[in-house]
Amino acid sequence: MYSAAGMPEKALRQHSLYEHEQNTEENALELLKMEHIQKAFYGVKVLDDISLHIEQGEIHALLGENGAGKSTLMNILSGVYTRDGGSVVFDGKELPNGSINAAEQAGIAFVHQELNVFNDLKVYENLFLGKECTGFLGRLDKKAMISETEELLQEMGVSIDPLELAGNLDTGKKQLLEIAKALHSRAKLIILDEPTTALNNEEIDHLFGIVRNLKAKGTSFIFISHKMPEIFRIADRYTVLRNARFIRCGNIADTTPEEVTRDMVGETYSNEDVYEERETGDVVLKVERISGNGFRDVSFQMKRGEIIGFTGLQGAGCSEVLQAIFGYEGISSGEIEVKGTAYRHGSIHQAMLEKIGMVAANRKENSVIPDMTLLENMYVSRHTIDSKNPHINKKKELEKFESYGKLLNIKANSPENLILSLSGGNQQKVILARWLNTEAEILLMDNPTQGIDVGAKEEIYRLILQLAKQGKTIIVNTLEIPEIKKIADRCIVFYHGQIAADLKHSEIDEEQVMLYATGAIGAQKKVTEEV
Repeated sequence: MYSAAGMPEKALRQHSLYEHEQNTEENALELLKMEHIQKAFYGVKVLDDISLHIEQGEIHALLGENGAGKSTLMNILSGVYTRDGGSVVFDGKELPNGSINAAEQAGIAFVHQELNVFNDLKVYENLFLGKECTGFLGRLDKKAMISETEELLQEMGVSIDPLELAGNLDTGKKQLLEIAKALHSRAKLIILDEPTTALNNEEIDHLFGIVRNLKAKGTSFIFISHKMPEIFRIADRYTVLRNARFIRCGNIADTTPEEVTRDMVGETYSNEDVYEERETGDVVLKVERISGNGFRDVSFQMKRGEIIGFTGLQGAGCSEVLQAIFGYEGISSGEIEVKGTAYRHGSIHQAMLEKIGMVAANRKENSVIPDMTLLENMYVSRHTIDSKNPHINKKKELEKFESYGKLLNIKANSPENLILSLSGGNQQKVILARWLNTEAEILLMDNPTQGIDVGAKEEIYRLILQLAKQGKTIIVNTLEIPEIKKIADRCIVFYHGQIAADLKHSEIDEEQVMLYATGAIGAQKKVTEEV
């Protein structure tokens, strides 16, 4: 049943209960109160009567699929967008509408998924950008800035040289630098948007340790993530949005990952295994004892229509092998054959001519061309290799975009819109359409569901299986073992740049895979042999 406002009565009751709990709880010190927030773009409601309350020293998970309204709500809180209705009270004072400066001055910091680190500046320069220390006659006081940066990083337990170029830092340390910037601005509330996407397990542990330490000192966090294990590990409370509306809130201890996921996705959510066995054809890809930067002595074969999952700890060599097959990374020894013929590796152009396509990790840096439309992002690779027909027939390309849009279920208003107007899942589908448009028969997919919500992930899984049925040969590299179990015929586990195991679908088990990925099984065998 629905209320007159169009909100399900169950959700409406939750909404009212939420407000009542927030207003009557005596012990909690309320830091943020966003109430009845409304926002529309071009007449389309993107936030419809949303309320969010955050307490001091709380880690609050803000959950929902891409397009649910999370980012818009956070952009209103941080002053990037103006709100059409509702109020925002922070630390007892109403925030001005649409003022980034006012939000920063109040103590709100937003650490975006796409990190805002200036690679050509040093660590301390990133920290003090726009807030430089000056001395006599306005000269920069570098000594003071370096010293203060060092103190802050030591307090966080972070080992980063203030004089290091930010571009030389790995992703995990860049993430910590962003948090250091937020702390340096004396933030009382830090918004973390998908903070663990590119981090390994050790870096995640370190980040969570810092977050808990800051929480104990009174800092509050809004934690946005699609990874349920992390949410239930770090968050105190949660709020779920769906289709621009409030759905539910509560204590993490009082719910389950399944309940939260169902709230995010709606009645369409299913946790069933989507894997289907299918007929495979002849061998189309043969990798023979290749070695290169980050991997050595790697051999495997793939048949037409087969799906293989690559996995291993961060830095195990999975991505580097994919990049070598695609020609981005060279190989020092070994051979690669496509359909029985050796091809000249070390050239992306040659790989594309051999009908190999690659959906690279990190869409922002490696795939998405932000200044181009959806249509242009789709056809750019086709026309890079189509030397016989260098002219672009827009009518034909629009027809192809419409065809791929239906096949991949791309949710977009117009192919003429910029690609950044789409959610992460739909951006990924456009990149997949790019490679299908080249008639690629071998698809290399490096972390294809990175930063994508639960519902969109299921769509990507089904697409991969559908493409395999059509005869595409697919390698998917991911750190998520359940993801491999859903789609892969085999799982190749890497350890220190080498293949540690090649498992059939029936043998893919999270514990077993981790034993190979950590070298535990290899170490056990070695000990047994020595005894």
